[in-house]
Amino acid sequence: MAPRALVCLAHGSEETEAVTTIDLLVRGGIEVVTASVEGDGCLQIVCSRGVKLLADYPLVEVVDQHFDAVVLPGGVKGAECFRDSPLLVERVRQTHMSGNIVAAICAAPALVLEHHNLFPLGNMAVNPSFKHLIPTDKWVDRRVNFDARVNLVTSQGLGTSIDFGLKLIELLVNREKAAEVAEQLVVAPGIYAYL
Repeated sequence: MAPRALVCLAHGSEETEAVTTIDLLVRGGIEVVTASVEGDGCLQIVCSRGVKLLADYPLVEVVDQHFDAVVLPGGVKGAECFRDSPLLVERVRQTHMSGNIVAAICAAPALVLEHHNLFPLGNMAVNPSFKHLIPTDKWVDRRVNFDARVNLVTSQGLGTSIDFGLKLIELLVNREKAAEVAEQLVVAPGIYAYL
């Protein structure tokens, strides 16, 4: 059975981070389900630059399903919607408590995970604009950071989206699959040391 990932979306989510992550996970053989976190269940998501994405389901319809990873793209307004959704916050908490992967990129580590103190021991990469919201003993200056103690993957932003997706493939499938996808994408050797 293929690993399953839930990618959350909301108005204002950063489209490149969302779409790149979804695309790479699918290339890695991972079943991706997208969910709208909007309170009204709206499936058409208007992202941070006006690109429209269509979510598969409202979060409430899939929140109780099993996922091996829950992914939170960045984008300030999208991350604020995630932050303000008790359903999403509880889903992230349950994912963490069950030992599955929580992954967040750009503003989401600061505005969602740190805001709710969901990972008191988790080290995090975050967009540099939001590093002041992460305690200095938890902030790491890395394109992608995986804290194996708590199964937390975080990343800095749009320019690190491919690295973020490849790391998730490595964790959900294996390193060989991540290297295969990296080669298909013509990722520059050494960027994430897959080739």
